[in-house]
Amino acid sequence: MSGHSHWATIKRKKGAADAARGKVFTRLGREVTVAAREGGSIDSNVRLRLAVDKAKAANMPKDNIERAILRGAGGAGDGVQMDELTYEGYAPGGVAVMVDVYTDNKNRALAAVKQVFNRSGGTLGEAGTVGWQFERKGIIEVLAEGVDPDELFMMAADAGADDVVAGDEFIEVYTPRESLFAVESALSSQGYKVSDSQLQWVAKNEMEVEVDKGVQIMNMLEKLEELDDVQSVASALRVTDALVDALEAA
Repeated sequence: MSGHSHWATIKRKKGAADAARGKVFTRLGREVTVAAREGGSIDSNVRLRLAVDKAKAANMPKDNIERAILRGAGGAGDGVQMDELTYEGYAPGGVAVMVDVYTDNKNRALAAVKQVFNRSGGTLGEAGTVGWQFERKGIIEVLAEGVDPDELFMMAADAGADDVVAGDEFIEVYTPRESLFAVESALSSQGYKVSDSQLQWVAKNEMEVEVDKGVQIMNMLEKLEELDDVQSVASALRVTDALVDALEAA
């Protein structure tokens, strides 16, 4: 199982800090707003379509979604300007970290992210510090129950996917960023149950550290994800079975 898959499973079992509905809606609304800034309709703007689909899947009220779209298009009349930023740095042990932020206050977001890095023994770097270690990929989560991973791989590959990683509860389908929507649509049309679909930073090479250091890094990543302005966090940490056991025992 990939590090991303392991981490996602851990967050589900332990309960992510943003599980409260209000925080989920805030993050989804920001995602819709930033996607709407790129222009076009839901049919022509793939990123907006994915963001709206995720918001609907989370039962976000229709009025909230429409307001978020209007804000992105500059028609909400509330003067709120959302910025999309990516911060780069190192966690303890030299593990690369990418932090995606959607915010209406750059100074607040930067200060909060920097504080977590500093207090956790990490280092926040300049743009380009670690970005070369990652690729922007589409990640589609498919419910694993009753699914043959090999058949899913063949179907996904025909639609443009790069890889499939099987887990106990979910199967992750990796795609080039431009193929995410096409692959998701193809899988859904064939009856596969898609639980999530997103663009995410994926490390080209993962780094393994000692278990104690790994726990320290995972705690740092969790603190970053708890920040209001943070949309997603990715790292080059290899999440081993021993690290998973240590985190579940904590």
